[in-house]
Amino acid sequence: MVNGAPAMETLRRVGEFLTKSSRPAQSAGLRYSLLVAIAIVVLFAAMPAAAQQVGQNGSLLAKKQTSTIKVSTQLVVENVVVKDKKGMPIQGLTAKDFTVTEDGVPQAIRFFKPETLPATRGTTPAAPSQPPNITVYYQLAQTQIAPEEPRSTRYTDRRLLALYFDMTAMPPADQIRALTAAQNFIRNQMRPDDLVAIFRYQGSGVNVLSDFTADRDRLLSILETMIVGEGQEFAEAVDDSSSSDTGAAFGQDDSEFNIFNTDRQLAALQTAAEMLAHLSEKKELIYFASGMRLNGLDNQAQLHATIDEAIRAGVSFWPIDARGLVAEAPLGNATQGSQGNIGMYSGAAALALQSDFQQSQDTLYALAGDTGGKALFDYNDLTKGITQAEQAISSYYILGYYTSNTALDGKFRRIKISLNNNLAASLVYRPGYYAGKKFRQFTPADKERQLEDALMLPDPITDLTIAMEVDYFQLNRAEYFVPIVVKIPGRELALAKRRGAEHTLLDFIGEIKDDYGTTVTNLRDKMNIKLSDETASQLAKRPIEYDAGFTLLPGKYTIKFLARDAETGRIGTYQTAFVIPDLNKVEKRIPISAVVLSSQRAELKDALYSAVKEKDEAKDEAVNPLVDNGQKLIPSVTRVFRQNQNMYVYLQAYEQGVPSFQPLVAFLSFYRGQTKAFETKPVEITGGWSNRLNTAPLNFSIALDQLPPGDYECQVTVLDPTGQKGAFWRAPVVLVP
Repeated sequence: MVNGAPAMETLRRVGEFLTKSSRPAQSAGLRYSLLVAIAIVVLFAAMPAAAQQVGQNGSLLAKKQTSTIKVSTQLVVENVVVKDKKGMPIQGLTAKDFTVTEDGVPQAIRFFKPETLPATRGTTPAAPSQPPNITVYYQLAQTQIAPEEPRSTRYTDRRLLALYFDMTAMPPADQIRALTAAQNFIRNQMRPDDLVAIFRYQGSGVNVLSDFTADRDRLLSILETMIVGEGQEFAEAVDDSSSSDTGAAFGQDDSEFNIFNTDRQLAALQTAAEMLAHLSEKKELIYFASGMRLNGLDNQAQLHATIDEAIRAGVSFWPIDARGLVAEAPLGNATQGSQGNIGMYSGAAALALQSDFQQSQDTLYALAGDTGGKALFDYNDLTKGITQAEQAISSYYILGYYTSNTALDGKFRRIKISLNNNLAASLVYRPGYYAGKKFRQFTPADKERQLEDALMLPDPITDLTIAMEVDYFQLNRAEYFVPIVVKIPGRELALAKRRGAEHTLLDFIGEIKDDYGTTVTNLRDKMNIKLSDETASQLAKRPIEYDAGFTLLPGKYTIKFLARDAETGRIGTYQTAFVIPDLNKVEKRIPISAVVLSSQRAELKDALYSAVKEKDEAKDEAVNPLVDNGQKLIPSVTRVFRQNQNMYVYLQAYEQGVPSFQPLVAFLSFYRGQTKAFETKPVEITGGWSNRLNTAPLNFSIALDQLPPGDYECQVTVLDPTGQKGAFWRAPVVLVP
């Protein structure tokens, strides 16, 4: 028995050990225990020989008898800066000098590492008059930062600075200033202990042009080869076999969701923070942009999610306004036309212009303030913003512990770190973090509870891309009908095959709160979209729309809406504030409803566009003004149109308190910059609905092939020649080939 030879040899050696043992305390019980252990060893030693005799069934038997034990732990890493009364870092501390608590529960420090950095600026080599070599480093776009290897000293006692260029948020002139500032920093002010990475966002995804490195020549070569002006044009996404795999990079194939708005910029920043999360050291992300303004079309939840992800990853945002110090004329410079109204003389136009500029910096300020960074505004030397981020990193300590609270509930965990001795010192660290979120396939009761918990989370979940439009139409003197339309890219939803038919399951939950935080109304719905073979193949290129309606009073509200793909458990959140005006108080102009821009009309029973149930179709057609003759006008939401489409425009005008309906005149205009590109002929409305509001519906239909692709301002003008009143509405639209 060849296979039994090792076992017999083991028995012989152990027998010799027992015989020759000189320990007198060797009792019979101990010998018995050893013999039992030997028998077990021999048994396991003989098992491979028996397993080999089973033949092909051996692998199957091994698979059936194999059990897997999964143990998950969550390592929390904190960077702590300890300074004395003079503001100088205190060095030489150990793990025994610190006490860490999470939500009041003491935590055992399992990882401790001091990071020692010089407190004063060291000398840097002078900038060469000519490039030292002609090596060209090609911009090989990556999708991730290389992970930190175990026991590696690559990042020890180093400053990690990530230069992030948002090419979609800067015109060419600002891009030149940002790139010049980065080159100046690397040539003249970069310290020997600095490691710099370069990120670029140009709409299609976040690219890592250079991982963290101290190679000045490499960094300068990449900056010099970056193309000024890229990321400034809208391009139709290609979705075929030639499409590249973006991996972990940010981006959607649906061109409607690739428009360069604030949501996309914030989501790209969130992706960059996720790339840096696996590095335990302090990270500073210097964000170059020409302002960032949240408006009614942008998702407030995405701002919260970006900040929360940066806090989890230990990343501080240091935004730099690439516009520098702007000397703005009171009514604007020569790039825009005159306002042409009474606001020019009352100061309202100048105040609005200044307010718009300040609001473009508010989001940058929030990104910096909530993540521990600092924003640089109204300063022409953009290099100062980089040096401020660099100087903010001094000697610190890295503390790591395995949290005793392993629940993945997405809630905020408050951390407190203190010194055990009576040393008078100030500690700067992250005050807490948001726990991870795990929304898998649960039982029906668990799924419902988890969806409700996700609605209440302060840290929004943004796994799915969501766009929303909120409109309002007056029903009577007191109430308004508020339809909401939600658009989700179809390619983000998982398809499953059940009973031979393609379908996708969606869960919706939402709530509307008033200005006092009181829940006014809520929403809970499910959507089972059954798709034919033809529409299933188109889902990857077409968005899915869900619509609902509420009846509200005039006032200020906040809506929070969640959508979940029931096949994968992925959740998307949309949150925004909106106002329903009291049109009864409008006297000096014509009261009008919200204006809906659309490119399609769909049948009410088309499940690809709506989740309205059959029993609610009659009610929806009676109340919803967007429904006419069994067809529903589908709002564009993203306001991106194609040249081969027609644009449908719908709104309502109200003439309250007049004995009879007064004729109205309305027309539609398109502006490109300050030039009027197109205008419809005036349409006279001579009759309205026979109700107490004297409601006049206004409809326009325009063939967009008359306009070249580009960005436009769409303006609706409604005039009352008899009452000498008017109303104006304007919004940006995008026309793609």
